[in-house]
Amino acid sequence: MDIGTGLALLGAGIAMGIAGWGTGLAQGQVGAAAVGMTAENPKLFGKGMIMMVLPETIVILGFVVAFLVINAE
Repeated sequence: MDIGTGLALLGAGIAMGIAGWGTGLAQGQVGAAAVGMTAENPKLFGKGMIMMVLPETIVILGFVVAFLVINAE
């Protein structure tokens, strides 16, 4: 393994790590708000679930970046 491959793997790992960390922070806050919203009005459960799914796109984009970095040659 040469230095370029090692740095690419390191970059992919950093991309996934930061994306996962950011998603965890976002879901913590959105989840608390969604639970409070559902407690006040149970009819808004669907909207709360949609808001919980939105931060997952951050991890998906981090995975795509990591995949592209690893397979770029």
